[in-house]
Amino acid sequence: MIVLGSTSEVAQAFVEKALQEGEKFEKIYLLTSSREATERFAKHIDVKFLQQSEVIEIDLTKEINYTKLDHINSNLLFCASGFLGEASEEGLYDDKNTARIIEINFSKLVPLINHFAQKFERKRAGTIIGLSSVAGDRGRQSNFIYGSAKAAFTAYLSGLRNYLFDKKVHVMTVKPGFMDTKMTEGLPLNPALTATPKQAAECIYNGYKKQKNSIYVLPIWGVIMLIIRNIPEFIFKKLKL
Repeated sequence: MIVLGSTSEVAQAFVEKALQEGEKFEKIYLLTSSREATERFAKHIDVKFLQQSEVIEIDLTKEINYTKLDHINSNLLFCASGFLGEASEEGLYDDKNTARIIEINFSKLVPLINHFAQKFERKRAGTIIGLSSVAGDRGRQSNFIYGSAKAAFTAYLSGLRNYLFDKKVHVMTVKPGFMDTKMTEGLPLNPALTATPKQAAECIYNGYKKQKNSIYVLPIWGVIMLIIRNIPEFIFKKLKL
């Protein structure tokens, strides 16, 4: 398994869920910008599951040396890379904040996924799981920079799924709503609309085994976003969402 964004609680919960279900991996490749934290997780799965892994440093705000990824061989890619950024008025207009959101959620991430997708295509086998966001379903004033990057990522995964279908490679889009993770720490989240990493991992794993195309982690978000997408623009632009 290849894991992009290996410090993500959802990514780590998915890895554990897969191993608990008896999935066998010759090696799990943990790509991360935080080596120390990821090495702790690598030791954890080694002790708990006797699972061999390799930690590889990747920084999506810098140029990637793809030659150090050439040895990676897997049929499953789990992408949890993401950066929420600063959503205050100052942050929305801050160039560095904007660039970082776009790089980590889309512009530097897509070429990295393409690198592995090409390998899957050549083998005519594999599954790519990408964590996008409900924020990408419609642009809203509260997080329109992050939402626009996720909208682009959702469209990318849709197109990649269409392209790879007859190459025997499956692509699944995951749209979490509110998540109880480090990225949302301190935000006032509604418990009824918020999933834990363990809940998300179970939902994603079930979707993976059933080869779903696109899933919401909590079904209620499918209903919420259906309503939001269908609000007429002359009304929607006046709302504080």
